[in-house]
Amino acid sequence: MRQFLSAQDAPSIEELVDRAQRHKRKPLDMEDVGYGKTIINLFFNPSLRTRISTEKAGINLGFEVITYDASGGWNIEFEEGAVMNLDTAEHVREAAGVLSQYCDILCVRSFPSLTDKAGDYADKVMKAFVKYATVPVVSLESATRHPLQSLADCLTISEKSNRPRPKVVLTWAPHPRRLPQAVANSFAEWMIAWGKVDLTICNPEGFDLAPEFTAGATVVHDQATAFRGADFIYAKNWSSYTDYGATADLPGWIIDEAKMTLTNNAYFMHCLPVRRNVVVSDGVIDSPRSLVLDQANNRTWAAQAVLSSMDLG
Repeated sequence: MRQFLSAQDAPSIEELVDRAQRHKRKPLDMEDVGYGKTIINLFFNPSLRTRISTEKAGINLGFEVITYDASGGWNIEFEEGAVMNLDTAEHVREAAGVLSQYCDILCVRSFPSLTDKAGDYADKVMKAFVKYATVPVVSLESATRHPLQSLADCLTISEKSNRPRPKVVLTWAPHPRRLPQAVANSFAEWMIAWGKVDLTICNPEGFDLAPEFTAGATVVHDQATAFRGADFIYAKNWSSYTDYGATADLPGWIIDEAKMTLTNNAYFMHCLPVRRNVVVSDGVIDSPRSLVLDQANNRTWAAQAVLSSMDLG
């Protein structure tokens, strides 16, 4: 792969899952892949799991890993033809070109404005680095997608499922802040492209995801209907796509023990961080059926699978 931005960049999701499983069994089995090579992780917004898991994955493969926090005042210009007489000090043309000389893989994490739908869904930051970098680019999350999280979720489901096509429910959950659609978009995209599960998306009216991510899934607006017979419940908040960036105070959408009794003894999933007793009750997240720590652990092996698959020639 010369880039990893979405499910469409994976020649085979199943092969990537298999590769992640091999790395998990033998983390240092390919430690010569990165010998003499460097990864730069460029973060435009903070991270815990993404940063540490990607650094660990790179180190396991023998890469030197440099992480740079670009959220603390390094203002890059992304508009073509901009007159740079305000706050931006460097254009992405030069920034991407310079970073490409310092590394063999450039990993970028950006964040949406949640005010400019067209700009966010154009994924300007990620696409600009892809355009001007001369090395492979890996998305550590963009304005619209979080592919490494979704690959880790595929790995987690593959490890825990005992049915040929389990029922997986992606459900909206409450949150005190407005959040991007990236994780939800990406999860839906990867589940559909993977083809190994039956996906139901459950959200309040007005919170449907962009249609480009949900074709092939069942979309409902009632949790009780969605949860019946489910094998996996994946909880995530996202702000409105239609009324872009809007949120809603709907505490009744919390995932609690009563709702989980409607399922087929389902596993609970969440990408973390999570607001306890807002998104999910203590009883659910602390239960033996909670996979949140498994998912977090699998972030390393997903990242390792991607990094070891990049075309460095």
